[in-house]
Amino acid sequence: QVQLVESGGGLVQPGGSLRLSCAASGMIFSIAAMGWYRQAPGKQRELVAAITGSGNTNYANSVKGRFTISRDNAKRTVNLQMNSLKPEDTAVYYCDAVYMNREYWGQGTQVAVSS
Repeated sequence: QVQLVESGGGLVQPGGSLRLSCAASGMIFSIAAMGWYRQAPGKQRELVAAITGSGNTNYANSVKGRFTISRDNAKRTVNLQMNSLKPEDTAVYYCDAVYMNREYWGQGTQVAVSS
């Protein structure tokens, strides 16, 4: 079965950087559309960034120029490089995969931006 496992969350000061990784298994990774979502307390889950199998990317306006999504099809991983972090980036970040017309989610990793 499809599994997504996130890693790399933590506590960082404003202006700092974090790199999230998501390891995928149980699917033909190269044809899956991958994405990162986040959910802050009391708010709806929102798209942060997405990348297609061919490498086309899409970002939320709030993270453009600060976050970069990438994928390594050989390693079956998708990464989110987060720079210039702000307190409002604090949330649980989820890896998402759309594969064979089904959507799959990881368990989430906490990112906290605070001084």
